[in-house]
Amino acid sequence: MPPRVRALAAAQLVNSVGDGVYYVTSTLYFTRVVGLSPTRIGLALTVAWAVGAVAGVPLGAVADRRGPRGASVVLAFGTAAAVLSFLVVRSYAAFLIAVVGYAVAQCGLAAARQALLAGLVEPGERTGALARLQSALNAGLALGAGIGGLALQHDTATGYLVVLALDGAGFVVCALLLARLPAIPPTPARAAKEPRLAVLRDRPYAVVTLLNAVLLLRMPLLSVALPLWIVTHTAAPGWSVSVLFVLNTLGVTAFQVRLARGVDGLTPAVRTVRRSGVVLLASCVVFAASGTGGLGAWGAVAVLVAASALQLVGEMQQSAGSWQLAFSLAPAHQVGQYQGFFGTGVPLARTVGPLVLTALLVAWGVPGWLVLGALFLGAGAAMGPVAHWADTARGTPTAARPAAAAR
Repeated sequence: MPPRVRALAAAQLVNSVGDGVYYVTSTLYFTRVVGLSPTRIGLALTVAWAVGAVAGVPLGAVADRRGPRGASVVLAFGTAAAVLSFLVVRSYAAFLIAVVGYAVAQCGLAAARQALLAGLVEPGERTGALARLQSALNAGLALGAGIGGLALQHDTATGYLVVLALDGAGFVVCALLLARLPAIPPTPARAAKEPRLAVLRDRPYAVVTLLNAVLLLRMPLLSVALPLWIVTHTAAPGWSVSVLFVLNTLGVTAFQVRLARGVDGLTPAVRTVRRSGVVLLASCVVFAASGTGGLGAWGAVAVLVAASALQLVGEMQQSAGSWQLAFSLAPAHQVGQYQGFFGTGVPLARTVGPLVLTALLVAWGVPGWLVLGALFLGAGAAMGPVAHWADTARGTPTAARPAAAAR
């Protein structure tokens, strides 16, 4: 692994350990220690991630204009400050301000770090580098979830405070690691006739982002809809939810780099995303089969594991292809703002996904799985012509550009 990618992976690992802690402990901390109701927490999080998604584009543009390394460092420190503020908030208003700050800093950091990677890594090596970062992220999440589990086991205010402080410290270390990377020069000032936030007028790129958001429904599928499906429609025991989560986390850690090999241009990226739609459809069909009668507990678990393995492959293919698309279709001098816009697919899927997937899968059952699979298949198939539209709209197709031009 090149030294620069190793440094980026180290920063990713450190802050994802904190993220893993946050994901498994924050809800109980906010309810039991801060004293907020689950409904108010959910409303605040929805507002926060909506604001964060909007803020990601201008913050990405700042990274382009001011330099992505400095922007990444500042936003990592900002995330740390937001997390540490959770330790002292005791009112809903303060909580809302803190969680909005957290979401804005996280979305901005994601865009700035992508721009930083684009400046540090050759175009043909970016997807492979992102695959290594994704492996580091999943390893960190698993470790952080284990640490958070200790706090959950003891269920004390002190325990929650300690692990949240660990999360904040992780982002401080992340900022220090990013600060040691080489500085990337800011991109030249925009042309006189060029919009300040050009990505907001790039309709083909917007459609690519929307199709990717449909494929990203696989995220709340694993974390929200599938646990509800298991307990309401299958004979599988409740602990199988944890088994599937571990399978997914370890699978991405072990195989994401391997699956990303060869995805180094627009054509292989489109092909990989199209295949991901097919595999995700197959996983939905097998998930639906887990709800049929007569399987018994162990039979249902076996079917769920098979479906999850398919879902894992589809997820890794979708990730590898979408990373390359996001870079290939972005102008070289506007990587930050374009990555910020492309990144809005994640909060969009996490905000809309639970409602859509609950209605499809929990309320509708087996037919809902087939509809979801058809959505995955259609989004994957449509990505090819839309990506071609986005590429040709730029004036010079990617395939015709020299590789260095994408830097």
